[in-house]
Amino acid sequence: MSKISKFFKGGGSSASKGRGGPSPQEALARLRETEEMLSKKQEYLETRIERELAVARQHGTKNKRAALQALKRKKRYEKQLSQIDGTLSTIEFQREALENSHTNTEVLKNMGYAAQAMKKVHENMDLNKIDDLMQDITEQQDVAQEISDAISSRAAFGDEFDE
Repeated sequence: MSKISKFFKGGGSSASKGRGGPSPQEALARLRETEEMLSKKQEYLETRIERELAVARQHGTKNKRAALQALKRKKRYEKQLSQIDGTLSTIEFQREALENSHTNTEVLKNMGYAAQAMKKVHENMDLNKIDDLMQDITEQQDVAQEISDAISSRAAFGDEFDE
């Protein structure tokens, strides 16, 4: 079965059908395969266009009918090429949207994981205990500052006179 018929008939792995749809990686791989196939077809059509143009030049004014037929085929190939360009553009847009969706899903999953971790960390914390602890720390810092001030102030040994 060709890649195109597999693509349109959905001939993929049975595992992806059982889960309710393909995974983002499978879908991205298929889109890339389709892009590659269409790119090859583009190259083929471009060579055919060049060949028909050469045929038209070769016949020129000698055989107008053959030259006109070659130009008509060239025009048909150009139309197909234009359609392929549009299709490639659409596929590229879809691939980028899928990649962004997959990225957003992963980010959301990781944010949920981080939220659960934060919840677990905060489980053992009580706001009242934290308030009490912060007050104790502030009191101890004040005591330490008073001690530091007392130690660092100049001792007035004999400088002050009592009248």
